[in-house]
Amino acid sequence: MKRDFIDLWNLDPDEGWQIVRRTKEIKEKRGEVSGVLKGKNFALLFTKPSTRTRVSFEVAIRDMGGSSLFLQESQLQISRGEDVKDTARTLSRYVDGVIVRNHSHVWLEEFARWSGVPTINALTDKSHPCQILSDVFTLYEKYGEDTKRIKIAYVGDGNNVCNTWLVGAGLFGLNLFVATPEEHTPDSYYLQAGLDLCGFTGGNIYLTTNPTEAVKEADVVYTDVWVSMGDKNEEKKEALKAFQVNEKLLSHAKPEVIVMHCLPAKKGEEITEDIFERYADIIFTQAENRLHSQKALLEFLYEEK
Repeated sequence: MKRDFIDLWNLDPDEGWQIVRRTKEIKEKRGEVSGVLKGKNFALLFTKPSTRTRVSFEVAIRDMGGSSLFLQESQLQISRGEDVKDTARTLSRYVDGVIVRNHSHVWLEEFARWSGVPTINALTDKSHPCQILSDVFTLYEKYGEDTKRIKIAYVGDGNNVCNTWLVGAGLFGLNLFVATPEEHTPDSYYLQAGLDLCGFTGGNIYLTTNPTEAVKEADVVYTDVWVSMGDKNEEKKEALKAFQVNEKLLSHAKPEVIVMHCLPAKKGEEITEDIFERYADIIFTQAENRLHSQKALLEFLYEEK
């Protein structure tokens, strides 16, 4: 039976931590990685541009013995009106898995419904589960079992990354403080999903419109771009000015705070360049860890149970 990875709630808490801990083993062993994908072919079906997601998945698949095809939606028949379900059923006859980076989460869900092979969400307008899975590993790599006890502050736009952090806090039992402008709050469905999971894992989620409140005594401050790919709402930047991660805002966090950013960064908007460079090592470790965590995810999805 195929297993999709569309949102973090496709995993249960034990499975989530299993993947995180396996990621640590994979990263430490480097070249010694499972060949579970040997002989398997994957399609990377992308609408949006990509650096980290595309390269990390292609390298991961190759390292694990598989092959990948990069498909841009604009070059396929779906750009001329072919039904999503027909594209899904066609690709299922050719490949062993499809990794989708798309504007529409609804489109992805429809694709997965009709696909006969596993579908992996590589980013939609609602969710970015591979990113947060990797970010939780980055925290685990630094804090170990204390990851459940640290204070994580997300500051900025209530976008797809923010939505997924809410679910991640619930799935992994984390303490998450989210600060967004009132008019740019995260999706209520993802918030409720995160809160429901917190009831099982002991995680905590707090929402505020005050970035100083969120960052106060934080161990981790996380931000993302204010205007996502395909988002034409430039007026949003004005509402988000008070949410910039800068020296003044970080003065309210713990002295040993770390700053995380999922990249790409628009320096001078959501984060100042001096703060970005100060924490560049952890930020680019985040980027590197996409490779390792996606290997662990692919192994989990394709190993014989």
